[in-house]
Amino acid sequence: MSDSPLPIQIRADNIAVLSLIPNPNKPRGGVVVLDRWLIDSLDAALRQLSQQDLSGLILQSTSERVFVAGADLAEIDALNDADLDLYLRAGSVAYGRISALAFSSVAIIHKAALGGGLELAMHCDALIGALPAPGEKSWKVGLPECGLGICPGWGGTMMLAARMDISKAITSTCVGAPFDASDIPAGLYAKNIGASESAVDVAAAWIHANPKVQTRRSPLSVADEQFHQATTTALEHLEKQLPNTAAARAVVNAIHVGLQHGFQAGVLCEQKHLIELRHTPEARARLDAFLKR
Repeated sequence: MSDSPLPIQIRADNIAVLSLIPNPNKPRGGVVVLDRWLIDSLDAALRQLSQQDLSGLILQSTSERVFVAGADLAEIDALNDADLDLYLRAGSVAYGRISALAFSSVAIIHKAALGGGLELAMHCDALIGALPAPGEKSWKVGLPECGLGICPGWGGTMMLAARMDISKAITSTCVGAPFDASDIPAGLYAKNIGASESAVDVAAAWIHANPKVQTRRSPLSVADEQFHQATTTALEHLEKQLPNTAAARAVVNAIHVGLQHGFQAGVLCEQKHLIELRHTPEARARLDAFLKR
């Protein structure tokens, strides 16, 4: 019996399918949002799964509208700085359980994946993603935080750049402009899901073809040594092209810290900036306007 309210199914091939669901006490029209309830539920589920002898993990969402819409900005905005720090660290602990798993993991992105939702997915070894069908309204995938005057807080500054063209990833993060689902740069998705395919079966096939050789202390990111030179070069070329905003400077600073001191240090740098940035006049104006929608 699961000690997490999130549904867990163990397939016949010994792969666990963990489903993200809307908070039953705050359903938000069926949208999955990264509130403290979901973080705590995810942490409990991953603790349970880490103790089992499994072949892999598939992370999916039951929402028809999003994979995860990101963090609950209203919930975050109501927290004082100390409590926001605890919330961010709780997310880091829960997410970190994914990369530490002894088996491969895949996230299925079937609709919008924004902010903390995409950061959650990128803690998996691979992402597979659906493309909009002909005539279907598209959706966004990316890190919109800088557009609100704040910055990512769970490693997004470093992870996105390790899964696609580094300059495109850094620029999009610093501007806060997510990608359209029909125009996502190559690399973010290990595979695209066709309309007639079972996303879970495609994810399972990827896991069977890519068994984990060794556990990781942190997810794939530009803090990994293999990306250091290319990331340093990209940052030098982008220096004068990026927006001259406090949020964009925070992103660049977090990447530099990650390059110098490792992924966890980069995440702590992000979180420090995020807590401070939300008090700036620019962020307050944008957050207030967003929350009034």
